[in-house]
Order: sequence, then C-alpha cells, then structure tokens
Amino acid sequence: MILFFQITLYIWMTLVILAAFLWAPLAGGLGEYTRIFYFHVPVAWLAVLSFLISAVYSLRYIRSRQIKTDLVAEAANRLGLIFAFLATVSGSIWAKVSWGAFWNWDPRETSIFILLLIYAAYFALRSALDQPERKAMLSSVYSILAFVTVPFFVFIIPRIYASLHPDPLINPQGKIHLEVRMLITFISSLAGFTALYFWILVRNINLIELKLNLRKTEK
Repeated sequence: MILFFQITLYIWMTLVILAAFLWAPLAGGLGEYTRIFYFHVPVAWLAVLSFLISAVYSLRYIRSRQIKTDLVAEAANRLGLIFAFLATVSGSIWAKVSWGAFWNWDPRETSIFILLLIYAAYFALRSALDQPERKAMLSSVYSILAFVTVPFFVFIIPRIYASLHPDPLINPQGKIHLEVRMLITFISSLAGFTALYFWILVRNINLIELKLNLRKTEK
C-alpha cells in the first residue's frame, strides 16, 4: 500500500511539473515566470499548514505531557521552516523578474523574513535547554505563541500596506482568476505538494516512534 502511494505520488508530481512547463498557458505580464506560481504558492501554503500542525501538537503536549507530541511539533516546525525558506527563494526569483531585484523589503518579503526569524528562534530555544521536560514545555508555549503571528504576517500585513507583489492572477477579493488549464495545474500542484508534505511528516513520526521505542528497550 505504501509503495503504491509512493509510485502514485511520484507520477502525480511528474505530471504536475510537465503541466506547469508544457501544458498550462502563460499569464499576461509574467511570461515564462508564470511557472513559478505553481510551486511558490503550494510551498507557502505548506509552511502555514506545518506551523499550524506544530501549534496543535504543542497544545497536545501541554495537555498530555507526552514527549512524542513535542517531538512531532518540532518535526512540523522544521518542515515549516524549510517550506517557508523555499517560498522565500521562489518568491525572490519572481521578484527579480518583476521588480529588478531579488529583495526589495516589500511587505510580503518582510513578513516572511520575520516569520523565518521567529521560527529559527524556536530551534535556538530548544538547543539552549537541556532538561527534556522544560525544553518541551517552553518550546510548546513558544510554538503556540509563534503561530498566533502567522495569520498576521501572512494574510493581514501584506494587505494593509501597499505591495509590489504582482497579482495578475488574483483579484482584490482574493478569488483566483485562472484559465481552465492553469486552474487544473494549480489545484493538482497544491494537492500533490500537500500529499508529499504529509508523506514526509508521517515518515518523521515513524522515525520518532522508532527512536522512542529504542530508548525504552535500552532502559
């Protein structure tokens, strides 16, 4: 069953890449760089999703004091940081084409940069603490508070201030205006990246469970 899922996911993502580069039409004003849209938006979405999952598991740790939930929250935050970095890199490439520079301190760029610092500080906090229970508790509280800032920096700040961020695909009401083939490619990419994310997260959880079981056998 797992092998079937992996093969299906591989085929799905291959088709998404082919569709993004060979099938979906280009958006006016963006040209070939429309292709970035099909990867930039999904990884940005996964960063938010991952931070949310981490906050949920952090809350579960505070309620249950089970170390596994803290380790899952850590794994989710690590994935969130990776996807936030990928969103920043892909967004910078887009910025270079649209604005002439990789970084312009646009509200969207500034917001994602602050989020990277906030979640990098989470790992700095964990590395500074040695006592497992104290580390898990403080990290959980920090993760929950950090996520409170995510909607603010991702959805609110970029819409309050004037932005250079190009929106040829999205109208002011937030509804996506996409040609049918573009819409199919975008939704397929979003679904594929989400499935890939949960596959990676589950593998992380399996590894966490294996390590915890090994610790029990060693005792």
